[in-house]
Amino acid sequence: MSEFKRHNFKKLKIWQMGIDLSKVVLDITDTFPVSEKYGLKSQMDRCCISMPSNIAEGSSRTDKSFSHFLDISLGSSFELQTQIILANHRKYITIEQTNNIENKIEEFQKATMSFQNTLNK
Repeated sequence: MSEFKRHNFKKLKIWQMGIDLSKVVLDITDTFPVSEKYGLKSQMDRCCISMPSNIAEGSSRTDKSFSHFLDISLGSSFELQTQIILANHRKYITIEQTNNIENKIEEFQKATMSFQNTLNK
């Protein structure tokens, strides 16, 4: 049986990356048209908040359970990536913003998958 240990989520690089990404996305979605308040803005806000939140929640669980929460966080990141593309299509964000956020999302995904692999050993 593996020893149960808790992770200090605030010290986890992936949580910090998720927080930084959330701040960027929340600041950007605040500039969206009012008509998107309950549409794309709301969806993007919930996705970016879900990423670090699931890391924090999972950090108090067993490694197997934590891995599941990381899966949820990763799912939210892929969902957010799709919404970023759509926000660009709607001209709510520039191509530069799109590329910047997509790069941050991809870095988050790689780091999260790498961390998850250490839990599953």
